[in-house]
Amino acid sequence: MFQGTSLLVLDQKGRLSMPARHREALAVLCEGKVTITRHPDGCLVIYPTPVWERKRETLAHLPYSARAFVRYVLGSAVDLTPDRAGRILIPAELRLMGNLTKEVALLGLGEHFELWNRETLEAREQEAAAAGFDAADFTF
Repeated sequence: MFQGTSLLVLDQKGRLSMPARHREALAVLCEGKVTITRHPDGCLVIYPTPVWERKRETLAHLPYSARAFVRYVLGSAVDLTPDRAGRILIPAELRLMGNLTKEVALLGLGEHFELWNRETLEAREQEAAAAGFDAADFTF
């Protein structure tokens, strides 16, 4: 469904302008409504609301021993609706927790997106490349 990397700039209010190719797909899938939350890797994840609802149900059924993880993910989740220009306002607390500054990278990863601080993503990718990618059984 979603794929590719978009290098974007958050405006002064912390709004993210979704690329047109994703905006159209989101409009069809969920009227543009998304849920954003934290990911343990240090980025934010953005789910179309119907996809998030399935994830939220899965979180609700995790054992008590996973409560810290549930608190981390579910406790940070925020439902967002785009404005008329297709922008979503990333809440200030999530921008802070995701270390998002002006320059960000939006990665389409199938049925969701990751939103990264651009410098952090570049550093993580360099570390992964230096260590050697584990591509399992994937071939080009």
